[in-house]
Amino acid sequence: MNLKSTLIYFLISILISGQYLIAQNSEKVDLSTAREIDHSIKEGLKWLYAQQEDDGSWQHYPAISALVLSSYLRAHPSISINEPVIENGFEFLKSCVKPDGSIFLDDMPNYNTAICLTAFKDANFAGFDEIIKNAEDYLIGLQIDESDDFTTDSIFYGGVGYGGDERPDLSNLQWAIESMALDDMKATDAEKQLSDEEKERMHQKKLFYDKALVFLAKCQNLQSVNPEEYSQNDGGFMYEPGKSKAGGTDSYGSMTYAGLKSMIYAKLEKDDERVIAAYNWIRSNYTVETTPGMGDQGLFYYYQTMAKSLNLFGEEEIQDLDGNSHDWRYDLANQLLKIQTPEGFWMNENGRWWENNPVLVTAYAILALEEIAGLPESTTNKKRKMIFKSK
Repeated sequence: MNLKSTLIYFLISILISGQYLIAQNSEKVDLSTAREIDHSIKEGLKWLYAQQEDDGSWQHYPAISALVLSSYLRAHPSISINEPVIENGFEFLKSCVKPDGSIFLDDMPNYNTAICLTAFKDANFAGFDEIIKNAEDYLIGLQIDESDDFTTDSIFYGGVGYGGDERPDLSNLQWAIESMALDDMKATDAEKQLSDEEKERMHQKKLFYDKALVFLAKCQNLQSVNPEEYSQNDGGFMYEPGKSKAGGTDSYGSMTYAGLKSMIYAKLEKDDERVIAAYNWIRSNYTVETTPGMGDQGLFYYYQTMAKSLNLFGEEEIQDLDGNSHDWRYDLANQLLKIQTPEGFWMNENGRWWENNPVLVTAYAILALEEIAGLPESTTNKKRKMIFKSK
């Protein structure tokens, strides 16, 4: 079967006799917007299909491959690992699994492991349970804590970096927290039926989140929780304690959304001063056209982090400090639809953080659109419904 006929077969199998991927399953956008999102996602997935390498990967890189696989798996409940494109992708990821549980090839073990762990969880396949368990153990072991002779007074305590001896940062930590927390709701729902081993795993993850909150405070410009000399007081987040990619220790968009998302996954309540401060910074700097504080640098990373964070936070409209209300789903969807190429992919002309790579950026864009659509069966939405009830 040639590429064209294989592609047609694949698309037929996921479209379910012409039904929409998104439109008939969305609970958060109107039908017209849902149809546009549906078409956009399908065009993006078609383009990504043609970019798969012979080894099942996308660009021979674990994290990029995992982002693409998640974008497929979140598009519709009928898409599973039984599809050849998905199965081959996971065969590549499995080839990257190391004896210590990490999932990477040559560099950035935490970054790759966390994003690959998310894809393995998105597959919802019991055959991946051992890979998931070992990857979680690996990420927990990377966190900087007392085992590394650090105390809570250290600005590095609770953080996670790219792996090895590299300094921790909020971006790597947010990928790790997201990957660890995605299936917490399933475990919570069945808490009375958990085995002793599963209860211990939940305990270890809670410790991970509690330590992460210490590091998150050191990255937040909020003097009531971060009295360090470098701390400002606008509620937003920087890249790492005392250092911002926006210059100095300035807060900026992608890290503030990453901070908000991470605090929610770490089970802070919605009325916690840290959450309120971060959300107020977002209200003060709301935009879908650029990354606040960074322009077009890391723009698509910003889009997918924004969509995940706001979907998790649960507010459908953002009221800025001038009193104007913004339907963030509509605004972000229309921005992404506007800048998609006729061929179906996205790309950032600013190449910082690999964003001139259309495969990476297209995966980011599709993941953002899937969050915007707010599929009722998604793990994220189930999590959002209960997250603020957890202590």
